Amino acid sequence: MLYSLFKMKFDKLHILADNTQKAQITKRKIIKKLKNFKINACNCIVVLGGDGFMLHMLKKYQRWNKPFYGLNTGNRGFLLNHTSYHNLLKKIENANVVQLSPLEATIAKNKTKKKVIAINEISIFRQHRQTTKLEIKVDSRVRVKELVGDGVLIATPAGSTAYNLSARGPILNLDSQYLTVTPISPFRPRGWRGAIVNNQSSISIKNLDTKKRPVSAVADNIEVRNIKSVNIELSKKIKFKILYNKKFGLKERNIAEQFKF
Repeated sequence: MLYSLFKMKFDKLHILADNTQKAQITKRKIIKKLKNFKINACNCIVVLGGDGFMLHMLKKYQRWNKPFYGLNTGNRGFLLNHTSYHNLLKKIENANVVQLSPLEATIAKNKTKKKVIAINEISIFRQHRQTTKLEIKVDSRVRVKELVGDGVLIATPAGSTAYNLSARGPILNLDSQYLTVTPISPFRPRGWRGAIVNNQSSISIKNLDTKKRPVSAVADNIEVRNIKSVNIELSKKIKFKILYNKKFGLKERNIAEQFKF
C-alpha cells in the first residue's frame, strides 16, 4: 500500500453522480463552472456520492486506470473528501494519492466459478436461520476445522475500519502488509477473535454443509449465493488511485479510528 504525493495537472474531469438529490445538485453546480469530459478524454474521475457508490464506481471504471477524487454527498464518506466543489481543480491537483490493492476472490458454486474483486472486504454469510459450518485454510493449511456462527470476513487495511471493525476485528494501519480474518458472531470456537495474516497469503474458505447450511459470499456490494468455497488473495496487478485533500486523507482517518474511545 503506497501513500505518496501525486503531482500532475488535472484539468479534464469526468463527473459521476449518484442518483440522489444532493449528488445531482452538486453535479449541476460543478458542470456550470467546469466541462464534463468523456471518460476516455479525462485525466481524473470525480465521484459524487457515498462510500457504496464510490466502491461501485471504482470497480466499474477500473479498466481506465484513472485517478479517482470523491466528494461525499452520502453519509460517512470514508473513501471520499468533504463536499466542497470550490476551487476543485486546485484541490485535486494538490491532493495526495493512496494506492489500494483489492482482494481477488474465486468463488465456486455447483459447476461454475465466478471471479470478483473487493476493496474493503469479502464476507461469507449464512443465508437463513442455520449457522454456518466453515473450514478455513491459510496457504493450504487448515487453521480452523469448523467455524460455527454467522460467518467470517477477510478485510484489507482500508476495509478494516468498515464492517470488520463492527465485527470487532482489528484496525490495520494503512501501510501494513496484512489482512484480517474476522469471525462474525462465532459460536464455535467461541473464544476465537480472528487472525491477522500476511497479505501475500492465500485464504480458502469451504462450506462444510452446502445442503443444510447455504452461505453467500459478498465482495463489497456484489453477492454470490449458494457457494461451495471461495479462495481469496490480494491482487498483485490491480491498483486503485484515490485522491485526498492533504488535511484529512485516508491515512489520517485510519489512524484517527484507532484512537477513538
